[in-house]
Amino acid sequence: METSKAGTVRNEKVVNCLYQNPDALFRLICFPWSGGGSVYFANWGQKIHNSVEVHAIRLAGRESRLDEPFANDMNQVLDEIVCALLPILQDKPFAFFGHSLGSYISFMTALYLKEKYKLQPVHLFVSSAVPPHLKALNDNKEGKILTEEQIYQYLQDSGGTPKYILEDKELLQQYMPKLTADAHLLANYTFDISSEAVLSCDITCFTGSEDKVNYIKAWKDLTSGSFHSHVLPGNHFYLMDSANETFIKNFITKCLELWMLVNS
Repeated sequence: METSKAGTVRNEKVVNCLYQNPDALFRLICFPWSGGGSVYFANWGQKIHNSVEVHAIRLAGRESRLDEPFANDMNQVLDEIVCALLPILQDKPFAFFGHSLGSYISFMTALYLKEKYKLQPVHLFVSSAVPPHLKALNDNKEGKILTEEQIYQYLQDSGGTPKYILEDKELLQQYMPKLTADAHLLANYTFDISSEAVLSCDITCFTGSEDKVNYIKAWKDLTSGSFHSHVLPGNHFYLMDSANETFIKNFITKCLELWMLVNS
C-alpha cells in the first residue's frame, strides 16, 4: 500500500491536472516548451469543453520538482513520463499536444507507448517544431543554444518571454539553468525515420506566421493517418495570444468529438 501511495504521489509530480473532470470523454496530455512548466497548459482545463480533461507534463527541476536534477537524456524523460501516464491512459481515449520541445517529447512518448504497450493517442497535435527526422536540416535555434548569450538572444528573438524578465538579470538567471538543460536535451536528441510510417493516428501541426520553423508539412511522414496544418498569427509563442489559444482548444475538441463520432 505504501508503495502504491508513493507511486501515486510521484505520478502527480510528473502529471499535473488542476481541473479534474471525471465525466470527460477524453484526456488531453500537454507537453511544455523549453524551460516551461506545467501550469500554463494545466490551466487549459478551466476553459475547455467539458468533454476534455487536461493534464500537463511537469519535467524535473521545475515547480514542485525544483529539488530534482534536470534530465539530460531523452530516454530518461520518456521512461518517467510513460510510467506516470500509464495509470490514466487505459480507460479513456487520449490525445497529445506539445509545443516546441514538447512536440518532440509528445511524439516520442506516443511512439514509446505504441511500441511497448500498444497504446496510441487518437490525435497528436504539435506546435512550432520542425519534424524530428528533419530537425538537423533546420536552423533550429532551440537545439543549438549552448551558451547564456545565445539563450538570451533566442528569448529576445522569439518574443515569448515577458520584457520584465529579460530586463531583470536576477530573474533571467533563474531561467537559465532550465533553458540550458532543455537545450542540451534537444540538441542531443535525434530521430531516424524508418521506411514506414511510425504512427497511425492523425497529426495536426500549428505554427505562428512569424515563427522561423520550416518543413512543417513533413510531419505527415510520421503517420499513416491524416495530416493537417494551421498557421496562426504571431511568433514562436503565438499560442499565448488569447484568440489563438481559444482556436487551438476548440479545434482539438472538434477533432476529438469527430473521432468519437466516427469510432462509435
